[in-house]
Amino acid sequence: MVSHTPLLSVEQLSVAFNTQHNNVVDGISFAIYPGETFALVGESGSGKSITALSVLRLLPANASLTAQTIALGGQDLLKQSEQAMCRIRGRRIGLVFQDSMSSLNPVMTIGAQIAEAITQHFSLPTRAVRQRVLELLAQVEIPQPGKRYHDYPHQLSGGQRQRVMIAIALAAEPDLLIADEPTTSLDVTIQAQILALLKSLQQQTGMALWLISHDLALVSTLADRVAVMRRGKIVEAGTAQAVFDAPQHPYTQQLLNALPCLANAGKRGGKDMLQPPVIPLLQVENYKVYYPVRKGLFKRIVDYVRAVDGVSFSIAPGKTLALVGESGCGKTTLGKSLLNLLPSSGRVLVDGIELGKMSGKALQQHRRKLQIIFQDPFSSMNPRLLVGDIIAEGLCALRPDLSAAARNDRVLALLKQVGLPEASALCYPHEFSGGQRQRICIARALAVEPKLIVCDEPTSALDVSVQAQIIHLLKTLQQQQSISYLFITHDLAVVAEMADEVAVMYQGKIVEQGEAGQVLNRPQHAYTQKLLLSAPRMPVR
Repeated sequence: MVSHTPLLSVEQLSVAFNTQHNNVVDGISFAIYPGETFALVGESGSGKSITALSVLRLLPANASLTAQTIALGGQDLLKQSEQAMCRIRGRRIGLVFQDSMSSLNPVMTIGAQIAEAITQHFSLPTRAVRQRVLELLAQVEIPQPGKRYHDYPHQLSGGQRQRVMIAIALAAEPDLLIADEPTTSLDVTIQAQILALLKSLQQQTGMALWLISHDLALVSTLADRVAVMRRGKIVEAGTAQAVFDAPQHPYTQQLLNALPCLANAGKRGGKDMLQPPVIPLLQVENYKVYYPVRKGLFKRIVDYVRAVDGVSFSIAPGKTLALVGESGCGKTTLGKSLLNLLPSSGRVLVDGIELGKMSGKALQQHRRKLQIIFQDPFSSMNPRLLVGDIIAEGLCALRPDLSAAARNDRVLALLKQVGLPEASALCYPHEFSGGQRQRICIARALAVEPKLIVCDEPTSALDVSVQAQIIHLLKTLQQQQSISYLFITHDLAVVAEMADEVAVMYQGKIVEQGEAGQVLNRPQHAYTQKLLLSAPRMPVR
């Protein structure tokens, strides 16, 4: 039963930075009640995370905060000293940060990091602290807590690191847990586990949950009430059912309409049985990527990690094959190795020519036909190079026949093609948003006129509206230039929008493959069925 007295009450909160003329948070008011799940949704830059940091008074020095009140259980947080706020942070309000890898200390074991959160607020003997850490690890369902206690963050998977972050936030038994994008970039099965964990912990402890997210499907499955934020303002608020079933504000309607939908699987058009068979652009046969496991004094090979284990598939010209599966199944390894970025064995034929039998200049020219868009656009670009130089890199290497003027014209034409102004060529990567950086990476991949592009999670962690723009751009380019895509992703709704065929990968092997409509609507393999059941779905409107 949700109380009628707010646990957290925020009235007329505004935040501005000295370097900006406008408020990044502009006079917003909301309340969170004990035991409920409140979701603050919106695109990147809307002010969601700044709002949470304002409540905790963790804003940077160049930020100014004004509010009529920020009250926690009737206690005005604006009137508390910094020493008092240190007792409130963690003890009364827990926070799960977005990026678990960068938020955890890489040189401390996970046990020590959870223990630190306990000893900050409680005076307990060492044995009791250790016992509490083991209880928390068990509570967040980390397997074998006693053995994982001394592990470092890099030894855990993404889902396990997120669970450790939740354990740290729960260590002091807070009344309110703030979860800032807790499932961004996680696989659908791990995402489902984290959501189930948060629900279970909320039922056990009675805490309130403040969920910050741009994933509307996720929010629809978890939240009691929702507030939609745009450009620092809350434009719509209400119960989750009311907001998602009958959105009133045009911006909310725009966000919901931009969502990819699993129901669109197979609507890109199936195979016409009257058409003659098409010669595949890419053929992969019995393809393997093994990593040796070395042990002993002389580091002899005792086994292999079979990252990609004998897979076979083909992609026709102008078509999209989606490769789906959980992290660690071998998707990205397969994509990179196809471009000779990793050692491999097996046959790879492009336009009927086997790459393994080519070398030298012939191989270099043939590799023009294969390009890649990496998952993280920012880290895949040289931060010291101008955007124009980044796009021109491939032209310099693979089209030495072009003059400097011709290369420049090609770069400007590519920027226009991906929807960016020509002036972008003279800017650096850090000057762009995530969606714009992804457009730059698409332009770089298109520069040498490839026939196949490996898209490695190109829409991961993007807002729904930006994601819709990137999907539309990729579809348009495919129609205009008949480009083929190997689309690597864990987002099944994006697969439904993009793919002609789907291959499901599990532990290095392809366990199911077929037309998108058949695989996503009538899955045959138990693992595919599990993936589809784990995917969050919007309620039918």
